[in-house]
Amino acid sequence: MAVQILKHIIFSVSKPKPKPQLLSQFSTSSSTPPSDQSHNLIATVVSLLTHHRSKSRWNHLLSLCRSGLTPTQFSQIALGLKNNPHLALHFFSFTQHKSLCKHSLSSYATIIHILSRARLIGPARDVIRVALRSPENDPKLKLFEVLVKTYRECGSAPFVFDLLIKCCLEVKNIEKIETCVDIVRMLMSRGLSVKVSTCNALIWEVSRGKGVISGYEIYREVFGLDSDATAGIGKDVKRVVRVRPNVHTFNALMVGFYREGAFEKVEDVWVEMARLGCEPDCYSYSVLMAVFCEERRMREAEKLWEEMRDKNVEHDVVAYNTIIGGFCEIGEMPRAEEFFREMGLSGVESSSVTFEHLVNGYCRAGDVDSAILVYNDMCRKGFEPEGSTIEVLIGELCDKRRVFEALDILKARVVKFGLFPTEKSYMFLIKGLCEEGKMEEALKVQAEMVGKGFEPSLEIYSSFIDGYMKEGNVEMATMLRKEMFENQVRQADG
Repeated sequence: MAVQILKHIIFSVSKPKPKPQLLSQFSTSSSTPPSDQSHNLIATVVSLLTHHRSKSRWNHLLSLCRSGLTPTQFSQIALGLKNNPHLALHFFSFTQHKSLCKHSLSSYATIIHILSRARLIGPARDVIRVALRSPENDPKLKLFEVLVKTYRECGSAPFVFDLLIKCCLEVKNIEKIETCVDIVRMLMSRGLSVKVSTCNALIWEVSRGKGVISGYEIYREVFGLDSDATAGIGKDVKRVVRVRPNVHTFNALMVGFYREGAFEKVEDVWVEMARLGCEPDCYSYSVLMAVFCEERRMREAEKLWEEMRDKNVEHDVVAYNTIIGGFCEIGEMPRAEEFFREMGLSGVESSSVTFEHLVNGYCRAGDVDSAILVYNDMCRKGFEPEGSTIEVLIGELCDKRRVFEALDILKARVVKFGLFPTEKSYMFLIKGLCEEGKMEEALKVQAEMVGKGFEPSLEIYSSFIDGYMKEGNVEMATMLRKEMFENQVRQADG
């Protein structure tokens, strides 16, 4: 339905020509001609703002426009200032601050065009955001319609539609995303293509909101890669594609497929990127390398690493973290350490992720002493550990019956970083303390755990019961068994 509305908008305001160029076919009529009195006011204001340099001109403007300005009058004045876009913007801001004009979509469109043609991107986007929130912008395509109608009169450039699309995408709303898709299709139906960065943003948001398969379909469409050259825009319209995908296009697709676990599709996109003659960058390599690491194909990951070196693609922190994490995952800590040392020698600063990988890797390998050394180094460098990393380290220490070291680590992280411990961290500590017969300490940890909002699990009850039984406190063990049973019944009834 939206596509039909847009087709009606564009074709109803166009005048067919043998060789249409860009948006020159759009209507030049955006408002009714001003009356003589209004025309005199417009001319006077334009002259005042253009030729008077003193600050008093703004006070003079207030006295001239005691009754305010209509949106049409504002648009005509702004058009008289379009060769001085900064002044036009100042005038627009002045009318807002002094409530001189109750702006409409038409007056917003005028200043948007003026700012866009001058490449004043930030201010143009600010006005577009305001216009998108206007009650007038209903239905959802209304602002696009008005921009189309006022396009030629304002001497605008297609770039204005890139800004509109990107502002709509900022909302991260499915309806707005679909509106952007419709706008791109309608522009393409007139032989226009938005910038590749806009296409990439559209692909990214469609993938995020509707799934990467939908994002891939949009990619095929906007870059003219469908077998049907008119897919999505109507059989009677010839489409001209003026942009080609770049490395960021393929990165967006690969990341989308990677996040959804479609690893084979990541490799397919990589092949397609090569087929279309697009050279991968470091981020591209890192995504494919992450796939190889996830699938434990570390020899292929290393080959990719060497390919980067052969092609003079510098390894950045993401690339190093990816391959270090891959080796840590399979327990090949010597290789992980080799890349870690190379990282330092290459002048690439390690990040918290680097240390997280190494700590987790050493814990998986059962080398808790090395894990603690890396962990201490991490803390000295000022990196804040994730709760999941603390959990793994505490679990490994408790398994090695070094529960008080684990307890010290938890306390230190809570004090220094305000860490919110995980439920498993508490469980490991309580179980370890109970196994060592430190029941008072275990009760303190359990009290802190409850204070954090965690309910004692069956495993924690079992740990306390076993601990009390070991020290011969049958009465306490019996009471806990009864309490555990009552909690089970309560949870079942709830």
